[in-house]
Amino acid sequence: MLGFSFDWDREVSTADPNYYKWTQWIFKKLYEDGLARLIEMPVNWCEELGTVLANDEVINGKSERGGFPVVRKNMKQWVLDIPKYAEQLLEGLDKLDWPESTKEIQRNWIGKSTGAEVIFKISGSNNTFTVFTTRPDTLFGATYCVLAPEHELIQSITTPERKEQIDEYIKLAATKSDLERTELNKDKTGVFTGSYAINPVNGKQIPIWISDYVLNTYGTGAIMAVPAHDSRDYEFATKFRLDIIPVLEGGDVTKEAFEGDGIHINSDFLDGLNKEDAINKIINWLEEKHIGTKKVNYKLREWIFARQRYWGEPIPIVHFDDDMIVLNDEDLPLVLPELEDYSPSKTGASPLDRASDWVNITIDNKHGKRETSTMPGSAGSSWYFLRYIDPRNDNEIADKELMKHWMPVDLYMGGPEHAVGHLLYSRFWNQYLYNKGIVSHKEPFYKLRHQGMILGSNGEKMSKSKGNVVNPDDMVKNYGADALRIYEMFMGPIDAAKPWDPNGIEGSKKFVDRVWRLFVELDKIKEQDNTELDYVYNFTVKKVTKDYENMDFNTAISQMMIFINECYKVNVVPKKYALGFLQLLNPVAPHITEELWHLLGNENTIAYSTWPTYDEAKTVENTFNLPIQVNGKLRANVDVALNLPEEEMKEIAHEKVASYLEGKEIVKEIYVKNKIYNIVVK
Repeated sequence: MLGFSFDWDREVSTADPNYYKWTQWIFKKLYEDGLARLIEMPVNWCEELGTVLANDEVINGKSERGGFPVVRKNMKQWVLDIPKYAEQLLEGLDKLDWPESTKEIQRNWIGKSTGAEVIFKISGSNNTFTVFTTRPDTLFGATYCVLAPEHELIQSITTPERKEQIDEYIKLAATKSDLERTELNKDKTGVFTGSYAINPVNGKQIPIWISDYVLNTYGTGAIMAVPAHDSRDYEFATKFRLDIIPVLEGGDVTKEAFEGDGIHINSDFLDGLNKEDAINKIINWLEEKHIGTKKVNYKLREWIFARQRYWGEPIPIVHFDDDMIVLNDEDLPLVLPELEDYSPSKTGASPLDRASDWVNITIDNKHGKRETSTMPGSAGSSWYFLRYIDPRNDNEIADKELMKHWMPVDLYMGGPEHAVGHLLYSRFWNQYLYNKGIVSHKEPFYKLRHQGMILGSNGEKMSKSKGNVVNPDDMVKNYGADALRIYEMFMGPIDAAKPWDPNGIEGSKKFVDRVWRLFVELDKIKEQDNTELDYVYNFTVKKVTKDYENMDFNTAISQMMIFINECYKVNVVPKKYALGFLQLLNPVAPHITEELWHLLGNENTIAYSTWPTYDEAKTVENTFNLPIQVNGKLRANVDVALNLPEEEMKEIAHEKVASYLEGKEIVKEIYVKNKIYNIVVK
């Protein structure tokens, strides 16, 4: 099994001198295949931090770190065309043993939707724009259109009397993140451009507005609004007193939008049709008129693959006046130059711009400049696991036979916060490399599990400000590393959030001490057999093995505690059972088990020993505890063999409760096989 816990560390580039080379080599392949492009695009720019910020790092127009002003700014950025792999990424999810919630996050992020692109003409102009809609059957209910503030037509279609308002609104929208403009935008805002579009199905003029809840990066940057059947459009239309025309039967649009399905009304040739038939008919109609076409769309956007900072793999591109080239394989790795000043600039330029000797280069007597943006951290983390299996290979990412043997990763532990970042990017790179024949497997991580968070004793996330942080160094010093590991695994299911119990680790320490005493002080471990432990040992091996495979560490530890308790009840613990137990405990308590393994005469490490096996026949108990009642009251318990004949069970029962039967007349005896024996007397 090959398994990883994701803790990406840049030191891997120090341990593997070729690491930069192969990261840059993958980029080179992507660039040559047209999947890596340099484009100008709007980004969130913070001058004080000198960096581009992700949407979730911007709060109310300011940076999460420091609270500095953030503006939307057009900058040249390298992007990877991950949307081209959207369908492959969706299909691959069905074959993965991942939490369904995480797969659903990726499905929603990729956001596949099927509908139509519809062309709208602008009244009094030769200009047109296109909208994507999943409900082209509701076109007769489209009463206005909305363009993103960044849409290329805004300036040309805005009438003079609306220009000042439009410009102010565009400026305001530039201070907001995409998140603020969509999910967090409760109060819809917008400005009328003064121009009208022509609804292609009925020729009606409908007003064109701009609003920041429409993003230029999704779809076409323009929508047709059907307020009668979309709550977002309904709020906008109600606020700005725009027409609301129902085209689906059902609901009361004087009160709210009707978002259910119904028979079409007010829709001319679609009247009386259901949703599916109406969609098919309108798409055929649009295609016949050459004003629309069926379209599959994805929410997934291009992966911004550039950072205006020093640290990161240099992008192996050289810019000339009229073109740019990617470096040859023999010129890789391209390494970072040393700088006196690594601080970010306030212009948007990378700190590497200061390394003029490194930036300026001559190739074939032509002067060029190296690309000074660096790759994001997600570049290396998208493929680093391949180098783990062949870290000294100078000729390829990894030997193909080794990849066939080790990959894909059998088990991956990582947080769900990586669902639409690292985990998605790794799948994209891996599928690209698979398509190129470079790797032998479509998916990088077959099985994924998320670890839960250990909370403070007050049930809240640990924080210095809340005073609920537990220092693991203190726990190791006071209780030992093994006791700490055992307690963390014993707290509950691996994927659950669990509060720290200051007294809980005490129990784990006592268990470790009991194991030590059994093996070192009690002189119970012998070469001889003892059938008294046959059942509990074999059942423990079976259960712990299964629990480990299912990552149910808490119940595995519980069963090992039961085994140790049973060992204390007998005079002899067979050495073979003692050794097997140490092997079971080793994954959660490696230090004490390694020591005891050697004390029992083993010279090799326990880590390389063979996992213990069990006898299935001995995992079934051959005895049970029989409760004996007299007149419904429990009077005795006795361990007896399973499936004893009723006459033998009767003799045992009478013997155990003889004092309660003395001088009494037995009226009835009831024996529930292998369960209970009840005697009625008077």
